[in-house]
Amino acid sequence: MKTDSQLQQDVMAELKWEPAVDAAQIGVAVKDGVVSLSGEVGSFAEKWEAERVTLRVGGVKALSVGLEVRLTELGRRSDADIARSAENVLDWMTSLRPESIKVMVEGGWITLSGDVDWQYQKSAAAEGLRNLAGVTGLSNQISLNHPATAPVVKADIEAALKRRAREESADIKVAVDQSSVTLTGDVRSWAERELVISSAWGSTGVQKVVDKLTLVD
Repeated sequence: MKTDSQLQQDVMAELKWEPAVDAAQIGVAVKDGVVSLSGEVGSFAEKWEAERVTLRVGGVKALSVGLEVRLTELGRRSDADIARSAENVLDWMTSLRPESIKVMVEGGWITLSGDVDWQYQKSAAAEGLRNLAGVTGLSNQISLNHPATAPVVKADIEAALKRRAREESADIKVAVDQSSVTLTGDVRSWAERELVISSAWGSTGVQKVVDKLTLVD
């Protein structure tokens, strides 16, 4: 098990190694395996990258993000400009029906609403807009409208876990209540946790995934 000091050094090294992040502007504190990031970043995309980079470090139990997006003068855009750009991006995405997604922008913060059939479409919409200039944050409130059948969803998830995680799937318990899935059990890394969660979201009709997985060394 890593000490807090070792974990802090590893996170700082990983941030420094990532070219999309200006590690010199980011402070890292660790207590009992919980990492806190502070400081300023130049874009929402950089903030997201800093979070992603931190979570891939072994030993991170949880993450607290206190990073502030501070745009440069050249990086600032009006809400109307950001909204138009967002709508154009969604129009060009072959995996989406653009008319099914609504875009609202306030203070550079994008809020997406509407409905799609699959979780990958919801994720794709957010990923397509994350790197737009002038964006300070993004809330993905798109809902899934495909009906779920509990026995089928549970069987799909358990089969996916066995295919993708092999022996690790035996440690994961899946509970389904209508379209909501609750995951419990032990995982050994954030990467394994993300694999389990993505397997759950990949099942037809899942509208909510409750992560109660425990990270163990």
